[in-house]
Amino acid sequence: MDTSLEQILQEGKLLRQVNALIVAHLRDNNLNQAASAVASATMTPLNVEAPPNKLLDLVAKGLAVERDEASRGVSSAAIFDSGTAIPAGYGSVPIPRTIAIDFSAVQDTKGSSKSFPKHETRHVSEHKNVARCARFSPDGRFVATGSADTSIKLFEISKIKQMMLADARDGPVRPVIRTFYDHLQPINDLDFHPQNTVLISSAKDHTIKFFDFSKTVAKRAFRVIQDTHNVRSVSFHPSGEFLLAGTDHPIAHLYDVNTFQCYLSASVPESGVNGAINQVRYSSTGGMYVTASKDGVVRIWDGITAKCVRSIAGAHGSAEATSASFTKDQRFVLSCGKDSTVKLWEVSTGRLVKQYIGAIHAQMRCQAVFNETEEFILSIDEPSNEIIIWDALTAEKVARWPSNHIGAPRWLEHSPTEAAFISCGTDRSVRFWKEIL
Repeated sequence: MDTSLEQILQEGKLLRQVNALIVAHLRDNNLNQAASAVASATMTPLNVEAPPNKLLDLVAKGLAVERDEASRGVSSAAIFDSGTAIPAGYGSVPIPRTIAIDFSAVQDTKGSSKSFPKHETRHVSEHKNVARCARFSPDGRFVATGSADTSIKLFEISKIKQMMLADARDGPVRPVIRTFYDHLQPINDLDFHPQNTVLISSAKDHTIKFFDFSKTVAKRAFRVIQDTHNVRSVSFHPSGEFLLAGTDHPIAHLYDVNTFQCYLSASVPESGVNGAINQVRYSSTGGMYVTASKDGVVRIWDGITAKCVRSIAGAHGSAEATSASFTKDQRFVLSCGKDSTVKLWEVSTGRLVKQYIGAIHAQMRCQAVFNETEEFILSIDEPSNEIIIWDALTAEKVARWPSNHIGAPRWLEHSPTEAAFISCGTDRSVRFWKEIL
């Protein structure tokens, strides 16, 4: 066969495979209108079969190879042009698991709960006022905490672990590697850029601030977004090109990171008594995002059209929905509310799949979080000042541990890559918890 003809046939076959993966990816993420449009334009069957998250898996592998090439001398432009070197390997996130827990498949699983491994904990730092929030970097190498004292502390996880060793011979280890002071009012939320050494913070002073943590001397933000409202929550799009801000306004504000232009969805959900957004989080691919609101509603939005595709009214009765986040496979949303319940919802139907009870949290803006394997869920019991852990699949309580804070923790955040988490307290302290090996 003629070489050029063979090449054309091979390219055509590859193009058909790519189109099929795109259609399957859009369809499996409930973006049916987009899937139909692509299927029609490329003459691809809408019901084409592909393994779950196959496109995501291939892109993650490709990006890993690209990053590896970049670390060996192949240049790539930094989005923020900060002119500083990125620590080796920053942003190298493990390829997402393609096998996810199917919470909807098992109905009666009582008696088969797994045991949560023992952890040790250490007080690692203290703010001058309440420690209000925390966030791990996507690669699990760093964690940042924000406080009512308007400061942000950045910790290096390897230094925290070194600090926890009993036989540290080289004097005291200081796990706080950066402290940023640039807000005028308490910090509400934090997030890390998925590829660059940039940390963002949102605060009651109506701003979102960008900090370059590769610079050892920088204490202040190198960029600032001035919003019109108290910015209660922030979430980077997985591409790093956009970010969402959940504010006192009932609709999340979408910002282009490069131009700082703000976009608002034209899809206005039903108005609540108080639609202020307590938390906003993107799904792992950015195809959707979820908001947890003060009016008790959990809303799921199309990440491309910014249309509200599912509204779970009364998700936590008349109480506030305080946190909401997607499972890694984007099929379920975990929410927490001031009605003292933690709930798991199926994205495609809005159906309540699991309910986790036995932890009272009616006062603070409490979190419920998965551990890194999504086998367990962690939250806080305010009256007993304990951390409660459930088996995610059976919904049975498997552990309750003293938090070691004076007064209940305000925030829990679990590492995305290992058996470790952070608790932030109204007692101003930050504690690190890690599995005892």
